[in-house]
Formats: sequence, structure tokens, C-alpha cells
Amino acid sequence: MIGAALVSAAVHFWLTPVVIEFDTIQAILFVLAGLGFVGGIVVYASRFWRREFYLLAALFALAQIIAYFVMNGPLNTMAIVSKATEAVVVLAAGYLYMTAEPTTDSL
Repeated sequence: MIGAALVSAAVHFWLTPVVIEFDTIQAILFVLAGLGFVGGIVVYASRFWRREFYLLAALFALAQIIAYFVMNGPLNTMAIVSKATEAVVVLAAGYLYMTAEPTTDSL
């Protein structure tokens, strides 16, 4: 899941300079998406991670997939790679949520 999130973040960051030439708002959204994946990895690696965050990770990645198709983005290699890795995040996060032990401790 971490690898897939890193790939998706890298694609978003890599494409930002290309996208900014024709749509500044979309470029900002690309940066925010990349930061969202990186931020999720940081929280996952920290002591603050909770089982419920798997659902947030899945929803975030699913929102990226849906947003791409709603905005009718061009289908190209980078889009396929990004959406495929986001699908991996959705599936992995769902699996990890189902198999993780519920936590009862607090911060």
C-alpha cells in the first residue's frame, strides 16, 4: 500500500508542472493529492495510526479515481499508472482494515 501511494504521489508531483501550463486550479489539486498520499504515509508510519484510518485512505484514493473520470481526463500511460496504484491503495486499505485488530487505547 505504501509503494502504491508513493507511486501515485510521484505521478501527481511529476505532472504538476505540465498541468499548471493550462490549468492552475488542477495543478493545485495535483499538489494536494500528492501531499495527501505522502501525509497518509507519514501518519501510517507514526504512532498515531489507527485502524479507522484505513477507511480514510481507501476513500481518499477512491476519490482520486472518481475525480479523474468526472473531470474526463485524457487516458494516457501516467493516468493509467496513477489510477491503477490508487486502486491498489483502495484494495489494500480495505483488506488491512478488515484484518487489523480493533484498538481500544487512546492517544
